[in-house]
Amino acid sequence: MQNEYEIFKEKVLKLTKIDLSSYKERQMKRRIDSLIKRNNYDNYDNYYKALTQNSKLYDEFINYLTINVSEFYRNPSQWEILANDIMPMIIKNNKKPKIWSAACSTGEEPYSLVMLMTKFMDLSNINIIASDIDDGAIEKAKKGIYVEKSLANLPPNFISSFFEKAGDNYKIKDIVKKCVDFKHHNLLNDHYPENCDLIICRNVMIYFTEEAKSLMYSKFRDSLCNHGVLFVGSTEQIILPQRYKLEPHRTFFYKKG
Repeated sequence: MQNEYEIFKEKVLKLTKIDLSSYKERQMKRRIDSLIKRNNYDNYDNYYKALTQNSKLYDEFINYLTINVSEFYRNPSQWEILANDIMPMIIKNNKKPKIWSAACSTGEEPYSLVMLMTKFMDLSNINIIASDIDDGAIEKAKKGIYVEKSLANLPPNFISSFFEKAGDNYKIKDIVKKCVDFKHHNLLNDHYPENCDLIICRNVMIYFTEEAKSLMYSKFRDSLCNHGVLFVGSTEQIILPQRYKLEPHRTFFYKKG
């Protein structure tokens, strides 16, 4: 079965541009095996053939690979550090900072950024680049409709100012949507934005191999302007950040020297 999986990975790379070899093998293989079984296929080859013929199955596969789990103001104490320490430092260097929300999933993170930045500037001056490899997630982000539970960590004034009720859900207002430019982006292959004052990439690096992470940390460093900041997830502290010419600033925040 292992040889079959290697062949499957090669075919998936050609089909999707997603390199499964860059993900932690045991974890990813287990997820794919579970998905194949759930869809009643008996081997990788038959499942792959179905992926090329069934768009719904293909979309499910991409969504399953990219593990979209998100919420507004995830880990609120870190957003407080961003608001009280990091953002004032960034604004001091650039009154209109360039910010990239990488692997943005269904949009909670870039929209959280817009709301936070209203503490420092008018909405008309805010622009966030937001990217993800999953086109389905990006479409959901553009619609901006969320369950009430995902808003639990947001300050109440943000909810009242930037959302409107949509049945049992909440819809982000167009004035916030206009501040975010959503794009398809593959962190392993695609060109990174340049001269970013702040890059947020959280809760996605844990799924990659050490080799893939090392490559991406270097590319993030190159993507930052001088003194730019990389903000990572709660389980993703960078071991020996100096290897990537990054300096620890606060826990989960790294500054380009």
